[in-house]
Amino acid sequence: MNRLQLARVAALAGYFGLLLLFLNWYTWLSPSGRFPVSLVLIVMVVPLLFPLRGLLHGRPYTHAWTTFLALYYFTLGVGTAFADPDDRIFGILQVVFSLLLFTGAMFYARWKARSTGPKEDAS
Repeated sequence: MNRLQLARVAALAGYFGLLLLFLNWYTWLSPSGRFPVSLVLIVMVVPLLFPLRGLLHGRPYTHAWTTFLALYYFTLGVGTAFADPDDRIFGILQVVFSLLLFTGAMFYARWKARSTGPKEDAS
């Protein structure tokens, strides 16, 4: 497995790790008592659905902007890990998966762009 494939696997593992974590966390393991489950899932899961197709197809541009999305989940995970002792393990898992998504997507976009090189003008 070369480094490009390793970066893509890391990005996909972080992505699907976050997706599965949120679905299990907010529906089964520790549902929110203050907000409806559907609202929490809309806020946490729907933004993850936007880059799904591009990540599965290995598009470097999608990987590049997904790094910004990973920072959002990283910030939420750090806040949860420090502020909520009951859900601390879920916050730590969120931080781990978001860092995995961030680093994998960042390196995949960088190395894929270098391997394809600049596009030549067809005119």
